[in-house]
Amino acid sequence: MKPIIGLTSQSEEIKGTKLNKLKYTYINAVEAAGAIPIVLPNLKDIEDMESILERVDGVIFTGGEDISPLLFDEEPMRDTIDISYERDRMEMALFKAAYKKGTPILGICRGLQLINVSLGGTLYQDIPSQIENSHGHMSSYDIKGGYHSISIFKNTLLFDIFKEEKIFVNSQHHQSIKDLAKGLKINSIASDGVIEGIELENHENFLLGVQFHPECMAFSDEKFLKIFSYFIKNCSK
Repeated sequence: MKPIIGLTSQSEEIKGTKLNKLKYTYINAVEAAGAIPIVLPNLKDIEDMESILERVDGVIFTGGEDISPLLFDEEPMRDTIDISYERDRMEMALFKAAYKKGTPILGICRGLQLINVSLGGTLYQDIPSQIENSHGHMSSYDIKGGYHSISIFKNTLLFDIFKEEKIFVNSQHHQSIKDLAKGLKINSIASDGVIEGIELENHENFLLGVQFHPECMAFSDEKFLKIFSYFIKNCSK
């Protein structure tokens, strides 16, 4: 039986109609890697998180809006404008419940940041204005292609997946990890020092976060599908 993977989603309101949305790249990548994707709406009742986790074998925290800086005791900077309090509230509750239960977790872009904040870490709200001599991290061209390089550390999950110490990734973010949460370790960085991947120090449970978007590159460069295959293999245990 194929594992069932829950994917978090964005909320949007168009002409008075409220919608949940998720790019099909996530759905396609999960399906291609051998699992059944289920899109999770942003629910108001956080007590329902336990019921969700009884029905899925793993959770992917997807990309999207900025995480509210109020969640790590900061006021918003001028460039922190795209926030969804409803999504923040739901996803933090889901993450904490999944982490406690030992459900396999994959975080992508915002998802990596959510993992760090949920475990007590902080974020740079805006890379260009807060990190001196930072390079480009917000590509405006086709996200299917590589935009900058990252260095992958040996003896990490990410190295187990790629078997390479340097790869080229896409990039669509202006926030990034500032203070790393206790219990996490860095598995990759960009050349300017921006953290590009995280995982648990003890590997007691499966948890992996990447700052780039492997779902967008999975069908133009098959090695990026390995992240989903590796994750789903751990969801089948």
